[in-house]
Amino acid sequence: MKKNRYLLCLLLAGFMLYFAVPRLSINLDGSHGIFSITWLAFALMVIAGNLTGLLYSPKKPIRKNQSGHLKKKSRSYY
Repeated sequence: MKKNRYLLCLLLAGFMLYFAVPRLSINLDGSHGIFSITWLAFALMVIAGNLTGLLYSPKKPIRKNQSGHLKKKSRSYY
């Protein structure tokens, strides 16, 4: 379920970048240029965060035994 959310957020961020990049001007002086650079930086952080969540999410759910507790592996050292 979380993968769907990550994918949706990535698509929305890409859609916003598609419309915003032609309108943003990084070369301007003053507050317009600072706003453009800041907006692009935050958009790239959103994309990076969602990609990280999508790519590094656990593959299999954690298995529990019948009593509802996590099963611990026992090791013996000889």
